[in-house]
Amino acid sequence: MNNKYLILAARTISALFNPFYLPTVAVTLLLMFSYLNQLDNHYRLAFAGIVVIFTWIFPLIAIYLYRRINGWTSHQMSRRERRFVPYIINIVCYGSLYILMRSLHIPTFLSTVVMSALSLQMVCALTNVWIKISIHAAASGAVVGMLMAFSLVFHFNAIAWLCLSILLSGAVCSSRMILKVHNYRELFFGVIIGLVCGWAVVYFI
Repeated sequence: MNNKYLILAARTISALFNPFYLPTVAVTLLLMFSYLNQLDNHYRLAFAGIVVIFTWIFPLIAIYLYRRINGWTSHQMSRRERRFVPYIINIVCYGSLYILMRSLHIPTFLSTVVMSALSLQMVCALTNVWIKISIHAAASGAVVGMLMAFSLVFHFNAIAWLCLSILLSGAVCSSRMILKVHNYRELFFGVIIGLVCGWAVVYFI
């Protein structure tokens, strides 16, 4: 693509809708629109802060340091054989957060959000042994799957949110393709894996 504005838009979308946003967005929506919105604001902010630390700050810093040590750009690190360590970092961080949430007796349906993200990372890591898939696409698909599951569990109309999340998923996948980081197959399998993991974990656990 030679259109610099299109490339800039693709980079912006990829940065804004980074896979790390998945647990934070899901938890934020639950804290705002479920019965948990009755809790004290300080408690909700503290809990959201913990989620951000374990799912954004720790993984991003660790992956950035790993990339700097090896002298790779973010595009160079997207090669399939170089993605195992970032997956392991995410799995350790998400797993630690899940254990912390269970030890603090956080409501189960909140911890399932983290479990869904954790299972997504593990499935993507295993799939990466055979084929490269887009974790951006997987995360966007997981948001759609979790929304579907939560709408069934809590019996609320999520059509507007689903339309928005599907639109964003399409934008994310398009941006990754414009940047030539992934092809159709990698994006397709990413969305499908994310959709299944997001829906199954929330609905059955």
